[in-house]
Amino acid sequence: MRINIIGAGKVGQTLMRLIAGHDGYDVGSVSARRFETSADAVNVIGAGKAAASVSDMEAADLWFLTVPDDMISTVAEALSDAGAAPSMAVHCSGFSSSSVLAPLAEKGWRTASFHPVKSFADPEVAAGSFIGTHCAIEGEEEAVATLWTFCEALGAIPFHVDPTKKALYHAAAVFSNNFSTLLQGIALEAYAASGVPHDIAEALCRTLLEGAAVNVARLGPQAALTGPAARGDHAVLAAQGAEVAAWSKDAGELYEVASRMALRLKSDGRAS
Repeated sequence: MRINIIGAGKVGQTLMRLIAGHDGYDVGSVSARRFETSADAVNVIGAGKAAASVSDMEAADLWFLTVPDDMISTVAEALSDAGAAPSMAVHCSGFSSSSVLAPLAEKGWRTASFHPVKSFADPEVAAGSFIGTHCAIEGEEEAVATLWTFCEALGAIPFHVDPTKKALYHAAAVFSNNFSTLLQGIALEAYAASGVPHDIAEALCRTLLEGAAVNVARLGPQAALTGPAARGDHAVLAAQGAEVAAWSKDAGELYEVASRMALRLKSDGRAS
């Protein structure tokens, strides 16, 4: 199967690596906003052919649109206007449903969305650890079937997602991954403000984060929760919250809300 890539960023480069490493798939044309970007990706990965624009891309069995969410519909319009023969178009947004590819669907393209639940900070690392990755899929029936096979061929685990709930589904991933990363940044700053050396602070964050991940996976969030909220120590929460607020207004507000939700999680098993 010949696969074209529009968008040569981290997700696009990860897919290029995965496709190039599988006998059943070939990287076709690769396009990006800047020709140099697609040319560099093709050169680094050693697969595909850089195209100066969407209209210069060759025919393919499957087209991946690995562009930012706010560009998907624009790129779909451009691909539709380019006059390419109707094929299969897929975007990789966790937030948007396949309906944003309507300009193509209206011209007979089979459309779907494919969202690997994974961090793509480093395309080489992401591709090397892709086996076992869960991938949310929704869209037109034939496109979904093709993506399901593609996903399994790469050693990943496909699952269906409700297209009308994509925003909430994606928010769950933001809470689980992005906000966890944010909290580490806040923790490092708070350690620094309290006088803890940076190397020690990094070690503390790493130890606590790794321990939390292991405990949540083994016990679930309610049983894994520790700290003053888990103990119901309201005096500590109040005093500590005031100290945090004096240090940082935003962090103080976050501490107050998170503590309230942690108390509820420990008592009722539901944070929300």
